[in-house]
Amino acid sequence: MSAASQPKKLRRSWYFLLARWAAAALVLGILLYLLPVAPLRTALARVPLTRLVAVLLIYLFALSAGVIKWHMVVNTAGAQLRFAGSAQCYTSGLFGDLFLPSVIGGDVARLAVGISHSPRPAAIITGNVADRFLDLAAQLTLVSIGVMLLPGSLPKALQAPARHVFFAGVVAAVVFVLLVWTLHRPLLRGRSIRVRRRLAQVRHAIRMVGRRPQRLVFGWLLGITVQGTYVLLTALLGVSCGLRVPLRVWLFAWPLAKIAAVMPITQGGIGVREAALVVLLAPFGAPASMVLATGIVWEGVIIAGALLAGLTAFLLQLTGKPVRPS
Repeated sequence: MSAASQPKKLRRSWYFLLARWAAAALVLGILLYLLPVAPLRTALARVPLTRLVAVLLIYLFALSAGVIKWHMVVNTAGAQLRFAGSAQCYTSGLFGDLFLPSVIGGDVARLAVGISHSPRPAAIITGNVADRFLDLAAQLTLVSIGVMLLPGSLPKALQAPARHVFFAGVVAAVVFVLLVWTLHRPLLRGRSIRVRRRLAQVRHAIRMVGRRPQRLVFGWLLGITVQGTYVLLTALLGVSCGLRVPLRVWLFAWPLAKIAAVMPITQGGIGVREAALVVLLAPFGAPASMVLATGIVWEGVIIAGALLAGLTAFLLQLTGKPVRPS
């Protein structure tokens, strides 16, 4: 890439970032326009500062558990990362999800930092993909638990979409595994020595992960714990806003809203997540204004956590010692 094209590409990236933040503001603006403002303002005013701080602290503790999970998974793939390096990778990803100009900015930041700290870049990539699948499996598990706890009260309009999301996630995971297993040999055939070496490293990392399924199971359980903690914290904020919805309903709706927020429409899924929650909780009689208020407060917790994660990554970078990948 020429030196002249680099500033142009950088400008496009920042334009893209601003566009996604503008999209988030637009979605929230539409929700504010469609919903009555007075109940929303009242719900937001009901959240005590002490509870908000407590929720943020518990959220940061859950993020620490996420660091442990990511550290375990990538090292299972052979990354040979120290815990401080994993913490820097993970916190960089959290900051990048909201503040980097890319659809997958968080993953890009996480991989870039991980590769600078690990002698095995392929293990970082493989471990990060495995960690993402564990998060998706944890969210689908929570949806399944919510569906099982709502056999009689789940509206018929939501039964089919819930089943479709669950089976789509399962099918996607199975198809991915089958593709990797079927195509790994054709991908190696006819390639250059350098490409073959890189692909062989990826295959080795996948084999290392496959040899320790108990770690994947533990990572899945840890993922359920982390995601379940987020559900509980959101429900607690909902109670503060005056929204009283059974926990089993949150177990069903919250993971689906988070999966919907993965769509590359807004930065960090802001606005999309709130709109999905309003739609998913409406059949259960949840007032839309209170749902939106809960979502806005939760977004505040996420943004505060991302900023603290960015600060943590910066401090860890000052004290860390990157290695030269072999």
